[in-house]
Amino acid sequence: MKKPTTLTGKVIMIKDPQGQGIDDIDTDMIFHNKHLHITDIKEMGQYTFGNLQGWEDFPSEVKKDPILIVGKNFGAGSSRQQAVDCFKALGVILIIGESFGAIYKRNAINSGMPLITAPEVMSTALETDDNLTIDLTTGEILAEKKNISLEEIIPLSQVQLDIYNAGNLFEYGKSLE
Repeated sequence: MKKPTTLTGKVIMIKDPQGQGIDDIDTDMIFHNKHLHITDIKEMGQYTFGNLQGWEDFPSEVKKDPILIVGKNFGAGSSRQQAVDCFKALGVILIIGESFGAIYKRNAINSGMPLITAPEVMSTALETDDNLTIDLTTGEILAEKKNISLEEIIPLSQVQLDIYNAGNLFEYGKSLE
């Protein structure tokens, strides 16, 4: 079943109290290790960003089809899958970041969570609650009522799109049999 490759949602910019993008958000800040015993994805969302100062209430404030925009080195640290799955539990449809931790990026791709790398995205005019449309195949970003132009966007590769469409790496593997 093919999923849409053009996604539209509301932006959530992950910034500090001074309005600056937060770099180096590690997997422990995304999903604290004290919750690693939770294995049901549906229960994971409530703990998202529970260890990121100023963002502890994030799960209760998420609206329909959010697109998360994050800074550099998002998801650095350990390889805990819960740090990806907690966003899926909250209905996050896409994460756009300046860069991602290597293990986090691989975990997200393998679970069918689309990640787009856009090195300058935190310095744009985008704000939380802006409506955003992005084409996963080209990386083209359209913001309603704003002129957003980004260089060096890295869209999903064909294999990443295939995994995304299959739902996850395991389902993709089954399709190759």
